[in-house]
Amino acid sequence: MIMITQPTPQDYDELLSLWEASVRSTHHFLTEEDILFYKPLVREEYFPAVELYIMRNREGKITAFMGLSEELVEMLFVHPDEQGKGYGKQLMEYTLHEKHIYKVDVNEQNEQVCRFYQHLGFNVISRDATDATGKAFPILHLQMII
Repeated sequence: MIMITQPTPQDYDELLSLWEASVRSTHHFLTEEDILFYKPLVREEYFPAVELYIMRNREGKITAFMGLSEELVEMLFVHPDEQGKGYGKQLMEYTLHEKHIYKVDVNEQNEQVCRFYQHLGFNVISRDATDATGKAFPILHLQMII
């Protein structure tokens, strides 16, 4: 089993590269302009605002990460080359069993990730028409009922 650890700020560049690769492979609704808009926000505002957890492969490369707030999975990203290998599921099991966090927000247009969370047992409890920056990317609020 691969360990879940916390990154240091020195890992942020690698995390940002992973974020961008993952977003480009799953967030087909975003334009290049959108990605360039969010990229500095992720690095400078979102990473420092959450409790980050990472997983590395055998070569020491970060393969997946998540960011948690007190009661919400704020972000979960897996490198496209590593998707489908259980990293996301392992991070979510850690979140549920060790951190006792049962809520996650997801872009409604990211159907692959919506299916992932629903497969794990999350249900949609509400929806916002826009994301936190006011852009027209609907956000689904999901929760696992214990």
